[in-house]
Amino acid sequence: MITHDLLIIGGGLAGMRAALEAGKNVDVAVVSKIHPLRSHSGAAQGGIAAVLDGWAQNIGDSLESHIQDTVKGSDYLGDQDAIEILCNEAPGDIRVLDRMGALFSRTDEGRIAQRDFGGHSYARTCYASDKTGHILLQTLYEQMMKQRVKVYPEWHVVSLIIHKNICRGLVAYDMVRGELQVIRAKAILFATGGYGRAYGITSNAHANTGDGLALAYRAGVPLQDMEFVQFHPTGLYRHGILITEGARGEGGYLINKDGERFMERYAPNKMELASRDVVSRAVQTEIDEGRGIDGHVHLDLRHLGKELIMSRLSQIHDIALSFSGIDCTVDPIPIQPTAHYSMGGIPTDVDGRVPGFSGLFAAGECACVSVHGANRLGGNSMLETIVFGRRAGIKAAEYVKKTTLQPMPADALPLIEQKIKLMINNKGEENAANISVELQSNMTLKCGIFRDIDGLTQMQQLIIALKERFKNIGLRDWGMTFNTELIEALELKNILDFSQIIVAGALAREESRGAHSRTDFPNRDDEHWMKHTLAYQGGQGPVLDYKPVIITRYNPQRRVY
Repeated sequence: MITHDLLIIGGGLAGMRAALEAGKNVDVAVVSKIHPLRSHSGAAQGGIAAVLDGWAQNIGDSLESHIQDTVKGSDYLGDQDAIEILCNEAPGDIRVLDRMGALFSRTDEGRIAQRDFGGHSYARTCYASDKTGHILLQTLYEQMMKQRVKVYPEWHVVSLIIHKNICRGLVAYDMVRGELQVIRAKAILFATGGYGRAYGITSNAHANTGDGLALAYRAGVPLQDMEFVQFHPTGLYRHGILITEGARGEGGYLINKDGERFMERYAPNKMELASRDVVSRAVQTEIDEGRGIDGHVHLDLRHLGKELIMSRLSQIHDIALSFSGIDCTVDPIPIQPTAHYSMGGIPTDVDGRVPGFSGLFAAGECACVSVHGANRLGGNSMLETIVFGRRAGIKAAEYVKKTTLQPMPADALPLIEQKIKLMINNKGEENAANISVELQSNMTLKCGIFRDIDGLTQMQQLIIALKERFKNIGLRDWGMTFNTELIEALELKNILDFSQIIVAGALAREESRGAHSRTDFPNRDDEHWMKHTLAYQGGQGPVLDYKPVIITRYNPQRRVY
């Protein structure tokens, strides 16, 4: 049996930052279903927000302003104690990344370059051209190799082992060897990312199937605020591939079929740099009301000039050319909103600890601290992975140093082996791909940017039906070595479970707040809904409960851009 002090599930920015911090003091290992350098963190393009000393004073920026922008951007559902930590600790973490060798873009004076981003009052988003996530991922992986952190790549975690609310370890499928393995540990830290693959049009990688959320949920952990799913306003039409907010930060325009910069109608002050939920709704409204172009609108960069585009947005140029045949120095890019980020997740305190469970931690997009509340500001997601990945790594290391390994239930592995055997040997007529397509297309239509009681109720019933169909899945690959069909089935089971939670939370929340927009309840309702949703696993689906939002200094205000 494999044993480590601390297991980190997920090899993206949050997981690697936690591993680097914890690995200074304890035996830590990273378990990832893909190689860490293929993690979805590498797809983050635009930048990481921070108020840097010196330059901030020159432009009038301050830590207070970053905090206020984040609270406002969350539509006042973010926990303000966590938001203050996020913003206050950001500058130090950027300096650490810089010293590690992260290749940030620089100004002529040699300082780290910063650009405008949606919802921010000042240009505070540090960037590395339009490849920031890729650069940071490479930097942290280099440091992790230098520190000789053990990595188990292409291991898919199948079950979390918790007994008497104490984390004991996990069962994982080693794809290369075709074996199920128990890994014993004193603590486990989830860093498994988001769940955009619940939707048909998404910027998320194929690996983003919310596995950590589903594993925690089935182990008895409630999931928080799952109804809040962020749609990025500029996904490449029909593909959903991210076109960074940095393109608008550099001065790009959104235009409809009449060539009109339509954001003046929706956010006259901030225009294209309003908060993401505002811009996404505006884009979708233009399309729905017939001012789009064949189901999309245009992102126009032509006026920026070829030199700026090729120096600061070269990846965007390549993406548009490769996937749509568009040279963005000559023609505008066709875009539509794309499912991008999950504000909800595994509830944690500000040190990554999951309340009510010993030895269980989470960080990054799969966690809900909550710093994003009902809507995340651009530039704050990578920041969250670094700040709270570091903090979770520190606390997890402290925990394992003062605890002992707990005994492993004798039936932990046989139970999972039996379940996998039944799935492989099932001779059903359904397949995962068909169920996935039906789920994803309907989630986009009925539980997407705009929602109402009829669509959500229909979606709720459809998920129940799809879960029944899932029981009749039959696999054509009966082997265990790199059985990708088995992986797809396991991922689909996870997506079905948390999609049911998203819909249940959205149906219950009778208001519009941030990324959750109910056309039948168009206003924010602070009197009844200034609270976090908690979804527990019940016999017939999720059971909802609520907890208060932590407010320190900023009372809810009308949110305008």
